[in-house]
Amino acid sequence: MKNKYIISKKRGMYISFTVLTVICVLYLAPFFFMLITSFKPGQDMLRNGLTLKMDFDIMTLNNYRILFSEDSRYISWFKNSLIITAIYTAFSVFFSSLVGYGLAVYRFRGRRLLFLLVLLVMMVPLEILLLPLYRLMIEIRLMNTYLGVVLPFAVSPFAIFFFRQYVAGIPKDLIEAARVDGCGEFRIFFKIVAPLMKPAFGAMTILMALTSWNTFVWPLVVLRSSDKLTLPIGLMSLLTPYGNAYDMIMPGAVISVIPVALLFFMNQKAFIEGLTAGGVKQ
Repeated sequence: MKNKYIISKKRGMYISFTVLTVICVLYLAPFFFMLITSFKPGQDMLRNGLTLKMDFDIMTLNNYRILFSEDSRYISWFKNSLIITAIYTAFSVFFSSLVGYGLAVYRFRGRRLLFLLVLLVMMVPLEILLLPLYRLMIEIRLMNTYLGVVLPFAVSPFAIFFFRQYVAGIPKDLIEAARVDGCGEFRIFFKIVAPLMKPAFGAMTILMALTSWNTFVWPLVVLRSSDKLTLPIGLMSLLTPYGNAYDMIMPGAVISVIPVALLFFMNQKAFIEGLTAGGVKQ
């Protein structure tokens, strides 16, 4: 009976490993297509499309040389995306954690209503908010600025929900003991609660950075000058009715994946712990 159980368990592990491997290959296939195509001339893609065929006779680094040449605006787009992503991630993680902590710890009239409003905001499509936010940015003179891109979404309702669920699982005895010892509320948060929230901070840092890095619609509305464009908008501007600069689009897309990939690999342990813990705490 024990042998049958071990055989069945091993068989389940092999099946799970096979299924996960197939899913991983399917997810990585577009990136491999993009990576191989980035070393080929743009005309080859127009003739043959995206293929995994590695023709070393035509594969060169010329596309990357063009991408980082003095005439290219790619470095400017890359810098803009880095700045906006850094500001947005810092604002969103900091303020959302404070709001989530407040909703989880404090008991006050209207707390449930506020939490319900946070959940409702998560369901509101961005397109509904575009016009009023656009007029607001004009009124406060933040058009074509980094803050104009960041501030309207600096506090993420999803991050608030996540932090609230995470803090709800932290023993309240620690907070009460700190209050008895005379700690102020901000000191309790920064000295006691924040260190316990490291997995949550790691998870939200990656998710918020990924959200900001890939955002397209709102920066397209706010940013006007070509030197302020972010990476997604800049690469999209290379697709025109008069011709598509695939020589820059493909290597540019490959380079754009690197910052987010590095952020994940450097912080993957906290990311996994944060999502796992935040998903089961009530």
